[in-house]
Amino acid sequence: MLTRVLLSRPIIRILMRIHIFVYRYSKGRLLGSVQGRPVLLLTTTGRKTGRLHTIPLGAVKDGDNYAVVASNGGRDWHPAWFLNLVSDPGASMEVGDRTIDVFAILTQGSESKRLGLQFPWLKRYKERTERQIPVVLLKSVT
Repeated sequence: MLTRVLLSRPIIRILMRIHIFVYRYSKGRLLGSVQGRPVLLLTTTGRKTGRLHTIPLGAVKDGDNYAVVASNGGRDWHPAWFLNLVSDPGASMEVGDRTIDVFAILTQGSESKRLGLQFPWLKRYKERTERQIPVVLLKSVT
């Protein structure tokens, strides 16, 4: 299992870079949705390095805001982008051809449940891990 994780990590990084390139080049017309849900590019500040990190994430539109889940594919640890947001909730997201400065808010209770139900893959990921999978609301700061 460890070998599979070590071998797949570089491949996943390469695929994410390709996804980001194609998304930006096409202004979100290509790779801008998955399973009928929008995909956005979230850019956070690294909590250890201070460098900017961008990742494509499936999202749910909620009014003027977007919600994302820190599922990490059902792994037993939080994804780095979520830990970066905990450290610094200021971020930016690209939706189509727009770049929006956002403030990340960890949802709680009924709001978390309401938003989480809109992610069809979340139930499967929750079955893989015992950790609480956070739902994050990305609110525009402008």
